[in-house]
Amino acid sequence: MSLPVSTEPVRIVRRTDGVVELRLDDPGRGNALDLRTAQALRDRAVEVAADPGGAVLLRATGGNFCVGGDLRAFVGRGAETGTYVHAVASAAHDAIQALYELPVPLVTAVRGAAAGGGIGLALVGDFVLAARSARFRLSYTAIGLTPDCGSSWLLPRLVGPRRAADLILTNRVLTGDDAERWGLVSRSVEDEELDDAAHRAAADLAAGAGDALQAAKGLLRAGSGEDLRRHLVEEARLIAALADGRQAQDRMASFLAAGGRQKTGDSRAEARESESVS
Repeated sequence: MSLPVSTEPVRIVRRTDGVVELRLDDPGRGNALDLRTAQALRDRAVEVAADPGGAVLLRATGGNFCVGGDLRAFVGRGAETGTYVHAVASAAHDAIQALYELPVPLVTAVRGAAAGGGIGLALVGDFVLAARSARFRLSYTAIGLTPDCGSSWLLPRLVGPRRAADLILTNRVLTGDDAERWGLVSRSVEDEELDDAAHRAAADLAAGAGDALQAAKGLLRAGSGEDLRRHLVEEARLIAALADGRQAQDRMASFLAAGGRQKTGDSRAEARESESVS
């Protein structure tokens, strides 16, 4: 399908096979979350939720899925840092909630880096595919912050409390294959197969027994939506409070000045990841 040129960081593509694609589309910034992008993600997610077709596919343009919060937008705001971070987190959290509560199946496709807030965005799917070379890294504690985008709620439910603590406290990096073994994702696939495999999975779901799929998803998610909502509010409160502190501000500035510590083998990707990890 030919896609129109757009300057929007998040777009919707409606396909004839019933798949509605929500696409992160700011590859030059690694699909990082500043306020503009977080608000666009919220608005497009709400729009998709109002008319989700038969299945939703969440994917990204470029070499990275989402490198997390844009540290360059966070640093240098002084006393306004916490307010800005809270606004970014709250907008992103509205998107996470809308995606979690979709009545139809949600497939997510992860290539490259899923870091910080990108982790929660990746894992909110019902069916999560990852390229084998994908890299999952929480990164928050490295810069004096706490998780947002639901990752501290989703991870213990997916991998158990011990492994969740390992990922959150140590910033361990998992490849797509590691993520499959740990239960973070449904399946890892060859890098060049990711887009086709993800679309095929979403199209198969869209062509399935819609009433039964929606009812089954409702059973799987029964009673958990409000729990997630409360947890997202607390995540936003805590990350904003820490962002106002000197320790986090110094760590974010130092992290940017040092160019980050996560090596990817791609110097351009490394530069983007070093600027966006929360």
